[in-house]
Amino acid sequence: MIATIYDVHGNLRALEAVLAEIPDDATIVVGGDVCTGGEQPSETLERLRGLGDRVVWVRGNVDRELMRGEPGLAPADFLDATRAKLTDEQIGFLHALPPTVQIERTLYCHASPRNDLDIFTERTPEPAIAFLFEDVDADVVVCGHTHTQFERTVAGRRVVNSGSVGAPYEDEPGAYWTLDLEHRRTPYDGATLTMSREDAVAQFTERGL
Repeated sequence: MIATIYDVHGNLRALEAVLAEIPDDATIVVGGDVCTGGEQPSETLERLRGLGDRVVWVRGNVDRELMRGEPGLAPADFLDATRAKLTDEQIGFLHALPPTVQIERTLYCHASPRNDLDIFTERTPEPAIAFLFEDVDADVVVCGHTHTQFERTVAGRRVVNSGSVGAPYEDEPGAYWTLDLEHRRTPYDGATLTMSREDAVAQFTERGL
């Protein structure tokens, strides 16, 4: 049994709500963007590290971008606010995480198999993104990055976006994740939405890779 939790973004309350629903015998794939943007980045990271070997880590773009000099998408002030709450050791730990992990016939990545920055949605035309998946030696690809859950087929692969635990762009507040590739939503006190699903999908589809 495998749970995937992506884009926690330092939201410890959301993380705790999801962890309470994950079966004790499940492997937990943490799909990147663990700390940046939330009020409790250090506590969020240490909560996950405290789970030990149950966790399989994948690095997200803002995990990488916390290391100064890394190119990417996040504004400097967004990163600086999180850096101030993390130690050099914690930043180094995040930077050293692998960009992808494969478990049996499922590949876990943050944005796409190619990198941690690619943007696509359920509406992105398949011909525009098929090349990202054609050489993948897996039947399923699990990603995050755009903070919206979806499932589609691209280049013959099942592509599952896990959604965001800590900062979802959806129609209902909550923490979004998967258990054995099935989409889940966990309500919790204080859950909010920063962007509607329709607005996010429209913007990301237009923006593209």
